[in-house]
Formats: sequence, structure tokens, C-alpha cells
Amino acid sequence: MTESGYDVLTIGNAIVDILARAEDDLIVRLGLSKGMMRLIDAEEADRLYAMIGPAIEASGGSAGNTAAGIASFGGRAAYIGKIAVDQLGTIFRHDITALGVHFPTSPLEGGAPTARSTILITPDGERTMNTYLGACQALTEADIDEPTVAASAITYLEGYLWDPPAAKAAFRKAAAVAHAHGRKVAITLSDSFCVDRWRAEFLELMRSGTVDIVFANESEAKALYQTADVATAVEAMRADVALAVVTLGEEGALAIRGAETRSVPAYPVEKVEDLTGAGDQFAAGFLVGLTRGRTLEEAARLGCLAATEVIGHIGPRPSRSLKALAAETGLPL
Repeated sequence: MTESGYDVLTIGNAIVDILARAEDDLIVRLGLSKGMMRLIDAEEADRLYAMIGPAIEASGGSAGNTAAGIASFGGRAAYIGKIAVDQLGTIFRHDITALGVHFPTSPLEGGAPTARSTILITPDGERTMNTYLGACQALTEADIDEPTVAASAITYLEGYLWDPPAAKAAFRKAAAVAHAHGRKVAITLSDSFCVDRWRAEFLELMRSGTVDIVFANESEAKALYQTADVATAVEAMRADVALAVVTLGEEGALAIRGAETRSVPAYPVEKVEDLTGAGDQFAAGFLVGLTRGRTLEEAARLGCLAATEVIGHIGPRPSRSLKALAAETGLPL
């Protein structure tokens, strides 16, 4: 690849997170699947907000969180995602641009409000997400800023964005522009329910070469190939995509490229406060490592380090400089 202006461009749902602690019995009472994400309408979002206790509002969205992590590592990040002209949209734009992330997307005027996700955090740190997509669903091909895509070493899509048809077309356009300029394209599978909805299309993206890199956690990888055995899923991914990265929670992560497999352990964490953003920050560390020419093992270690930092506090984005943390841990960038 030629020299890039940005290390990573992330494309996803621009969401403001509303994070609240909740007991397990609330999850049961609401009939929710703990640890999963469900889509809700505006009325249900308002009902949930009325039920929860004190909450923290923080800009989120999977790909937005990854862009924030890349910036925290000192990487050059860009982001595409749709917000509205409203208070939450103003919060989102301020937060991401204040981190130094390039955000060229024009806001939606006169349509749905900015998306929000009510995240219920149980005592074990697990998060159950209830997401109203709002303006997110208005992302179209017109929002793909071609100069930004062309200038980015890697364009990274969140799987959640695969639900709206217009957003699918937008990503395919971004992938085509990226490849036309010798860049790489990555996708994160986001959620096992998301995989169940779009299994055939995700596999087509991989097997056709539309994506070069796939990120998945253990449950998503198994869901993709409808197997109970992660080793079986890993071998299938090896054949289907140039580079696969599978996170294994407290067991660390695997990076698979051709015949090469690299396994790294997770870093110890004193107490898991909130798992929100763990996968997003892992991707940030891995992608920064990859764009800086690090080995697969080094990139995966950077990913595990970022994930460890974010699960130690409430909120999906780093609370301290990941670049400084990497240097302290012997992984300077």
C-alpha cells in the first residue's frame, strides 16, 4: 500500500450510550437475553429510560469506540456515521472530534433523532444493550467520503450496520474505493444475533474478497459456521478470509492468517466493571499494530491491552492514554 493519510477509517452506527447499573432480576423481568443487543423503537427507549436509575451518557457506537481507541493509541483515525441535528448529535460530534478523529459526515436534518443505546450493566460487568437506531439508519452511499476512504490504510465496518439496506450499499461502495486504492477492508461481526441474521451475506463478503480482515468473538465465530466448537470455526475462517481475529475473553485472542496462527493471553484485570467496548478496543489495538507493521502476535497483544483497560471502568472508550499504557507495558508504538 502507498502512504496513507489515516491509519483506520471506521464506519458504523453513531450512537450515544446511556449506561446504567442493573440487577439480574431486571434483565429477567424485561425478558432480555443477557449480554446481547436488541433493536428497539423510540417508545421502548423512553420506557426503559424511565425504569433505570442514575445513568452516564457517553458517545458510543461500536465503530466510533474503535476510532476513539485508535486515536488514544496515537493513531490517525477517521469516522463515518450518521447523527441528527439535535442535542445528542451535538454531544457525539463534539466527543469524537475532540479526540482528533476526522468526522466528515453531514448530519441528518428533519428526520429521526440521533441514535441512543440503553446499556444495562449487571454486577458481573456484562452489558445488555437496547438500541434505538434513529438517524443511524439514514446512512447512504452519499455519506461515503471517497477521499477519506482512499486515504485510509484500513476501512473498518461494524456488522451492526448491515441491517439497513442503504448502509449495505454504502459499505460496498467504501470497500470498492478502498481496494481501488490498494487499501485493506475489515469487518467486525458485532453480535451473534447479527450473525444469525446475515450469515450468508457475511460469508459472501469474506469469500468474495470484499473484506480482507474479520474480527469476531468466540460466540460470533461459532454462530457464523453453526458449530459448537471454536476450533472448527477457526479452521473455516482460515479458509474463507485472508486474516481472521477471534477474541476469547479471559483466554485472550487468536490471529489466523494462512497457515499461521498466533495465540496471545489476556492481561490480568483486578475487577471487571463493564464489558461495554471490550471488542471495540481490542480491534483498535490490533488495527493500530497492523498499520504500524507489527507482527500478528504484537498486534493481538495491543488489542488485549486496550480491552483490559476499558473493562476496568464504566464506559466504552479509554479513560487514559492507550499509547502511554502500551509504552509502560513494553509495547511502544
